Amino acid sequence: MLTRIGVIALNTYREAVRARVLYGLFALSMATAAYCLIVGAYSLRAMMRVVSDLGAASVSIYGIIVAVVLGATSLYRELELKTVFPILARPIRRTEYLVGKFFGTLCTLLVFVAANCGVLLLSLSALGGASLAAVLSVFLGSIVVALLVAWRLPRLRTYVPIPWALVLTLGGALLAGVAPDERRVVLAASALTLCEVSIIIAIATFFSSFTSPFLTATFTFGVFVIGRSADSLGHLPLKFFGRLLHYLGLGLSTIVPNLMLYVPPRPLLTGEASGVELGPYMLLCVAHAIAWSAALLAVSSVLFRRRDFL
Repeated sequence: MLTRIGVIALNTYREAVRARVLYGLFALSMATAAYCLIVGAYSLRAMMRVVSDLGAASVSIYGIIVAVVLGATSLYRELELKTVFPILARPIRRTEYLVGKFFGTLCTLLVFVAANCGVLLLSLSALGGASLAAVLSVFLGSIVVALLVAWRLPRLRTYVPIPWALVLTLGGALLAGVAPDERRVVLAASALTLCEVSIIIAIATFFSSFTSPFLTATFTFGVFVIGRSADSLGHLPLKFFGRLLHYLGLGLSTIVPNLMLYVPPRPLLTGEASGVELGPYMLLCVAHAIAWSAALLAVSSVLFRRRDFL
C-alpha cells in the first residue's frame, strides 16, 4: 500500500513542478522578498525585524495560494486528461490514489516553502553581518550544482528542487546565526506555514473529490478565511451582533479548523512570551494539522469512492 501511495505522490509532484503557474508564483514570492528588503531599509534600527516579519508573512501567503491552486486543479487535471482511468484500472484503491495526490502536493509545498525560507534566511544573514562571500557561495553554488545535476541526470531533473531547497534552508539557517531571534522567527513561521498548508491541501482535496476546480478554489479559500477568523467568530458579542450571528459565528468556529494557531504573535516565536514555550506549541500545531488532514482525507476517500466518472 505504501509503495502505491509513494508512486502516486511522486507522479503528482512531477506534474506539479511542471506547472507554469508554480514558477510564476515562485518568481512573485522572490520579488516580494526583495520588496521586504527595500521596506526594511527605511526602518532604520528595526530593519532585520521588518524583513523577518514581512518575509514570514509572504511565505505564508504564497504558500496558501499555491496550496489552493494545486489542490483545486491536481485531481481535475487527471480527470480532464483521462489519465486517472488507466491508473485506477490497476490494482490500486481510490483511497490510496487520493492519499498519494495529497502527499505529492504536500511535497511540492515543502519545496516551495523551504526555498522561500532559505532565501529569506540568507538575506537576514547578509543584513546581520555574515560574510557576503559565504552567503553568495551558498546561494549561487547551490543553484549551479542543481543545474549541473539536472543537466547530467535528466531523468532526475524534476527531483533536483527537493535537495536544493533543503540545502538552501540549511545553509541559510547556519549563516543566520548572526541574528538568532530573526532566524527563530523565520524557521518557526515556515514550519507553521507547512502545517497550515497541509490542512488547506486536505480541504481542497475534500472539495475536489466531488466538485469543479473553480468551486473547489472558492470553497477552500472561504474555509481559509473563516479559519483565520475563528477566534473572532467564536467570541462575537451577543449584545451587538444578536443571538443569530453570535451562535452562527460560534458554530463556524467549531466546525472549521482554527488556522489562527499557525500565525502566533512574534513574542511566542522568539521565546519571549510568558507561560508559553515554543516547543510544546509547535507539537500542538503539528498534532492539530495531522488530525484535521487525516479526518478530511478520510471523508474525501468515502466521497471519491462513490464518485462516478462517466
